[in-house]
Amino acid sequence: MTVDPKYFTEATATGGGRNGLAKLANGQLTVTLATPKELGGTGLGHNPEELFALGYAACYLGAMRFAAQSEKLGTVPEDATVTAKVGIGPRSEGGFGLAITLEVKMPGVDKAVAEKIAERGHFICPYSHLSRGGVHVATVVA
Repeated sequence: MTVDPKYFTEATATGGGRNGLAKLANGQLTVTLATPKELGGTGLGHNPEELFALGYAACYLGAMRFAAQSEKLGTVPEDATVTAKVGIGPRSEGGFGLAITLEVKMPGVDKAVAEKIAERGHFICPYSHLSRGGVHVATVVA
């Protein structure tokens, strides 16, 4: 697989990684990072899982809109939402892994149509492509 990038962004983490700062090179966002209390930290900041959840939710919603329009599957309503739930914990093989659930709501859209749009959204979304490398993503259409 090859990718022809049309956009690049850059971010730098400093300090202790999970306990430090992360900032975009363009200066538009700086985030204080802290390990969650559940993982033994203070919880007094954001963490990579929160940032991943933000990105995945936004990207996947956009991918569903793109899929619906380009494949003439229907319309994703303006009040549609995607909630990304991202968990982290130890893997049985060692190291850490992510558990992800995407909750999709498309008010006024037939459930079968919404499920098809959600399915095609995974084909479009680069976060979904990334997750195929060993992360299970559950998709629930409400």
